[in-house]
Amino acid sequence: MFFQRKIEDEEQGMREINMTPLIDVSLVLVVMLLLATPLALESSIDLKRTAKTAKQAEQKKNDARVEIHVISEDEVEVNRMPIARQNLSPILKPLLDQSPNRIVVIACNGGVSHGAFVDVLDQAKMCGAGEIAVTEK
Repeated sequence: MFFQRKIEDEEQGMREINMTPLIDVSLVLVVMLLLATPLALESSIDLKRTAKTAKQAEQKKNDARVEIHVISEDEVEVNRMPIARQNLSPILKPLLDQSPNRIVVIACNGGVSHGAFVDVLDQAKMCGAGEIAVTEK
């Protein structure tokens, strides 16, 4: 009798739903969304790369833009005039106030630290730069 009862139980089958695959897929999706969320947010620095053919194109001279070249940790050039990095804001603010489009072009030497470069970017933004372009020197 005991043997027969066991066979009847097996014929009915499992009536419970196996939730393990559903939970696994859900957790994978949550992890993927958590990893992808920072990529969806835009950074405040937009980099625009020029095409190789742009070097051959005719270039217009734009005196309205301000050019900054980070030479070293403590020295920058503003429109080819060397100044100390600490004195950048007082010199840059009047130049940007006079500029109609507030474009700043920043170039950096290879030996300059990331912190010094970002400091120059921050100072330019705080002085009122409308658009900042980063170029190679």
